[in-house]
Amino acid sequence: MATANGAKSPSSMGTKVLFYSILLTLQYGAQPLISKRCIGKDVIVTSSVLTCEIVKVVCALILMARDGTLKGLSKEWTLMGSLTASGLPAAIYALQNSLLQISYRNLDSLTFSILNQTKIFFTAFFTFIILRQKQSIQQIGALCLLIMAAVLLSVGEGSNKGSSASNSDQVLFYGIIPVLAASVLSGLASSLCQWASQVKKHSSYLMTVEMSIVGSLCLLASTLKSPDGEAIKKYGFFHGWTALTLVPVISNALGGILVGLVTSHAGGVRKQGFVIVSALLVTALLQFAFEGKPPSSYCLVALPLVMSSISLYQKYPYLDKKKKKV
Repeated sequence: MATANGAKSPSSMGTKVLFYSILLTLQYGAQPLISKRCIGKDVIVTSSVLTCEIVKVVCALILMARDGTLKGLSKEWTLMGSLTASGLPAAIYALQNSLLQISYRNLDSLTFSILNQTKIFFTAFFTFIILRQKQSIQQIGALCLLIMAAVLLSVGEGSNKGSSASNSDQVLFYGIIPVLAASVLSGLASSLCQWASQVKKHSSYLMTVEMSIVGSLCLLASTLKSPDGEAIKKYGFFHGWTALTLVPVISNALGGILVGLVTSHAGGVRKQGFVIVSALLVTALLQFAFEGKPPSSYCLVALPLVMSSISLYQKYPYLDKKKKKV
């Protein structure tokens, strides 16, 4: 329904936000499980990450063509501007995505999802270092809760008495450490992207295209000396792929687009906070439904800590007292 001046009514906008939020919640909650079940052990990590980046570029270009920004791109875009704004975060995201693919395979879905939320802490840390963006007392307390949950899960899952020593080492070195390292990289890259959007005035779609292309070039360069590069030469780019392998690749790319849609329509971060909390519950339910695996005792303690942390962090943003007085 539209108003007299052609704008969409608040109820119509609210329905759209709810619809996009539900889709993003399902995608976010199901992604670890889908990746674990659809990407086989033989699939070369670099091949799945590169394919996902290609899908992101295609989707972003389609959306830019749809909103009319693609036409004026040739006049505004410069190579140096692109490299300055997107070069470093692209390289960081490329490494982060590879670490996440390794972690997916060696952690259960819920443990992965909970540990992955530590990126909120590192994003807050790097935005303060790079952009001087302060946190409220409540937000600092929420971040402490998040770290407590991460430490609990890392120590608990990494020294699980029900597992053999070799399996515990695999969980720790190929599951927990990669996802935590990816969270650090995600926080740094997010802060650099925020800087680029504020200082360089880059649109989110354009940055997606630039970062995907630069990140792909970095990954291709790494294959010259990496084990993945040797595996691609020996077995082929799509070694171990099935039709199902495309499902998490496309799902991951579409998830990035949904984040942009929720943000643009909701006009803030609280909706995304709701999505993250809801997605953790979706992950727990799907893991039990499809794998018959209930959450571990460590997850059951860490889950409410993470949910409370995210809720507090979104609810009590930092307010500049000087600006408030003005």
